[in-house]
Amino acid sequence: MADRIRWGIVGTGGIASKFAEDLKLLPDAELVAVSSRGQGSADAFGDRFDIPHRHVGHEELAADPQVDAVYVAVPHTGHRAAALAAIASGKAALVEKPFTLNAAEAEQMITAARAAGTFLMEAMWVRFLPHYIHVRELLAEGRIGEVRAVVSDRGETLSTDPSHRINNPELGGGALLDLGIYPISFASMVTGGRLPVHVEAVGRFTETGVDAQSSMVFEYDNGAHAAISTSLDARGANRASITGTEGHIILTRPWARTSPVEVILNDDTVHATTLPHEGIGLRHQAAEVGRRLRAGELESPVIPLDETLAVMRTLDLVRERIGLRYPGEA
Repeated sequence: MADRIRWGIVGTGGIASKFAEDLKLLPDAELVAVSSRGQGSADAFGDRFDIPHRHVGHEELAADPQVDAVYVAVPHTGHRAAALAAIASGKAALVEKPFTLNAAEAEQMITAARAAGTFLMEAMWVRFLPHYIHVRELLAEGRIGEVRAVVSDRGETLSTDPSHRINNPELGGGALLDLGIYPISFASMVTGGRLPVHVEAVGRFTETGVDAQSSMVFEYDNGAHAAISTSLDARGANRASITGTEGHIILTRPWARTSPVEVILNDDTVHATTLPHEGIGLRHQAAEVGRRLRAGELESPVIPLDETLAVMRTLDLVRERIGLRYPGEA
């Protein structure tokens, strides 16, 4: 693997722009290609970020010999096709969250990557932020004892336009996949990547047929519980807490690029840490891809593929409980 990882981006939307901007902070990464559905948008994005190779469609980008790694930043319904094209061309693939629409698609992508011997990872960018690393360290040290409960919410006030992606069932819209994936992934991380043994959930739907609000409770085989809520039409506290037998951890801005991490032990001792860093926050996941590629590894221990699949299976269980299904799903 070359010293510099040459990236291509599939998609030209908001998250693609943030990734391109943050990639400038990595001295060992270079953005060399972009693809879009039309040449005009690919050229406009290429001009904005000084990208030499502009393609129409993910197949063209996947076939570009100048690309080492592909960042898939299209709507959820396009993740599988773009990732499979990258895998088939021997490219590493970093796929935006949620990884896919459902666990069956996730399993197909993981099977393909393992068979081809190519790197694959979900772009759950917050996993690589300093405050998340600190939380994992605290848990590994047993700072709060055995984890008993996780409580978290992710709610925003998003577009009410029926044609907007977030409200469009044809594009996998709704609160659960766009916003709920954050606290669900957080609960998975805290509980060791487990699949819940029991799931309860309720949902409220928009007129377009996607979930406007979902609330859920998970039970894990180690006895831990998680209580999670998400909404696309009401901004919540957007906090997370982890309760253990020896204390608890509070994150006041867990889904932001930086957040205070407060540890309150049972004796009322309080330890607070804030870990600022440069950039939007998306470069850390790109740096992780580079580290793993140079080490000859095919996945990241920070978010292993088996855990990504468990998260997608958890989402499937929640969707089954609330009755959320997307058009054309297998």
